[in-house]
Amino acid sequence: MQSILRGAGLRLVCPTRANGYRLQGTLNALYLTRAKRAQPMVQHTSGHVRASMACIHTLSLVRSAAPASEAARESGGSSASAADLGDLIPRERIRNVGIIAHVDHGKTTLVDCLLKQSGALLGSSAMQETRVMDSNAIEKERGITILSKVTSLMYQNHRINIVDTPGHADFGGEVERILSMVDSVVLVVDASEGPMAQTKFVLTKALARGIHPLVVLNKVDRPSSRPDEVDSELLELFLALGASDEQTSYDLLYASAKEGWCTSDLAEAGTLAETSAGVNKGAGNMVPLLDAIIRSVPPPKGERENAPFSMLVTQLEANSYLGKCALGRINSGIVRVGDKIRVLEPGTGAVQEEGKVTKLFLRSGVQQIEMEQAGAGDLVSLSGVPTVGVNATIAGPEVTEALDYVPVDPPTISVTFSVNDSPLAGREGKLLTSNMIRDRLRREAETNVALQVVDDGKSESMEVRGRGELQLSVLIETMRREGFELSVTPPRVLFKRVPNNKNAVLEPYEEITIDVDHKSSGIVIEKLTKRKGELKSFIDVADKARLIFHIPTRGLLGYASEFKNDTHGTGVMNHAFLRYGEHAGAFEKTRKSSMICLSSGTATSYALNMVESRGTLFIRNGDDVYPGMIVGELSKDGSDLEVNPTKAKQLTNIRAAGKDEAIRLTPVKPWALEEAIAYVNPDEAIEVTPTQVRLRKRILDPQSRKRSSRKQVSDIDQFVD
Repeated sequence: MQSILRGAGLRLVCPTRANGYRLQGTLNALYLTRAKRAQPMVQHTSGHVRASMACIHTLSLVRSAAPASEAARESGGSSASAADLGDLIPRERIRNVGIIAHVDHGKTTLVDCLLKQSGALLGSSAMQETRVMDSNAIEKERGITILSKVTSLMYQNHRINIVDTPGHADFGGEVERILSMVDSVVLVVDASEGPMAQTKFVLTKALARGIHPLVVLNKVDRPSSRPDEVDSELLELFLALGASDEQTSYDLLYASAKEGWCTSDLAEAGTLAETSAGVNKGAGNMVPLLDAIIRSVPPPKGERENAPFSMLVTQLEANSYLGKCALGRINSGIVRVGDKIRVLEPGTGAVQEEGKVTKLFLRSGVQQIEMEQAGAGDLVSLSGVPTVGVNATIAGPEVTEALDYVPVDPPTISVTFSVNDSPLAGREGKLLTSNMIRDRLRREAETNVALQVVDDGKSESMEVRGRGELQLSVLIETMRREGFELSVTPPRVLFKRVPNNKNAVLEPYEEITIDVDHKSSGIVIEKLTKRKGELKSFIDVADKARLIFHIPTRGLLGYASEFKNDTHGTGVMNHAFLRYGEHAGAFEKTRKSSMICLSSGTATSYALNMVESRGTLFIRNGDDVYPGMIVGELSKDGSDLEVNPTKAKQLTNIRAAGKDEAIRLTPVKPWALEEAIAYVNPDEAIEVTPTQVRLRKRILDPQSRKRSSRKQVSDIDQFVD
């Protein structure tokens, strides 16, 4: 055994038979099966890779030592491992599936579990990590999926291509975009929460494309799980969305992605849940889900031998050595490295660029595997056409028509990006000019089809339109980390005119689902009603009250921070775009006035101590300030108040009879970017630098600001789409 392991560049720690481990698989598909509770390690001889076998169960899951099937021999591969290295395999042995769900229902954890149990991560440092698909730094910090990710694994001589998608409504464009790449979806639903707002959104898109979903009720091992009730709620949702008889006859599985098991039997799920909570953790596996994918998901369609190569670009990837790589699903034909290709513009079919394939990649686990050829049904990345964009068609020279693409829903809110023109500009950032900001936003719009950049090319500001505050805040956070300094306006809703009636205005509405304690439901209903929300449902879910509102998007802007305070951090709020409806009218003022700085300099504790009695401070002693900067919020309603936070105590040589009192200021919490975006008023802006988030008036000069307020144009007239 040791000699075989050395031949593969591996060695076994504690390799005696008493440990109950045996070698199973070929050199390219090496893994160990556990027969006892001992947990030795497989480690690479270089010492760089040490992968624990705790997650690899006693299964012949994906990479078996059995001889290759007849189909594998026909395709030129000697085993499943050969296909795993990027060989062209028959189309009938490919499965393309997307993982869709509401936020925090366990999609990414489920994909992690599949990759680890299949051996796709064996020999990689990712074996010890959680949420390996969330590779972006912001994704890891926030614990959410922002970008769609493609990976693959081998199981029973089949290649299963998996697309992990975001669950937050603001990134719904990623879900809409990947549906053209897959033949079915795995709908993951929390067995405690049940179907939520984003569940309805992603399911609507999947059913509209005729996809037959496979449903997984996740987290059934929780004490609060209610699988029978959630199954009934899901069936009602399918029927309400107009699903066909075949779509409502979905396969239902019960799982705990965190514990690593799945089953089609509810009684067995209860037994596994009890086992997972006890001493025998690790019982069960994900084989039922993999079997269901192979059984229920149809193989991809498309001719290979008698059709020209064509591929719809779904996503762009950056490569340090190859430049821009295009990711997509091959619609027809076979492509090989060195083949001549052309890029066709979406819609028109005009030839945008011609070139040849320089590299071809398949993603397996968290690694990219180089391929020599790929055919219809494969999800691959290729390089060689640097000007390609999302939704473009890459095809052979004989193809003249572009492939159809799925248009995403239009954006509903917008912000304006402009140069940071404050007196403190240029102290921290390196990317300062309007041309740099404009180029960066254009590059973002090329890869993110849910964003729109409106730029007349003349002014120094650019309007960016998106789905929600979170989506725009992630873009701003990414740019500040890259070294940009920006001035950003608060989000505004995009209105629409009725075509036959110019006086009628439509605005976007959202469906908002809220889970709160019963004692907090009253204040939530009161505040959302003031924001023109309409209560559609009030039900009990476990020990929480679930409220469902239909509310204008304007009513949600700035509400997140209020909701957190009203529910003491225990409430959960989710929302998704519903429709465009009639304008709901003006809202009541929801925020008090501001304290505006009237001088430049450094804030002093002496001045702040006198100002603090007027309201809440946003700055600390020693902070740099400038005229027009917002330094606090007044405790009473009224007009803005100008203050001088830089005033210092006058020193004299006359001895005072009493001692100075020690100054104790209330600690100030630094602004988070999302909080600042939700807080600012329309006449204010956010100054964003690599290390600071400051609030300011859009017009710094007080006299110009007063003149501008007299001739202010309404939001509807200014921002109608």
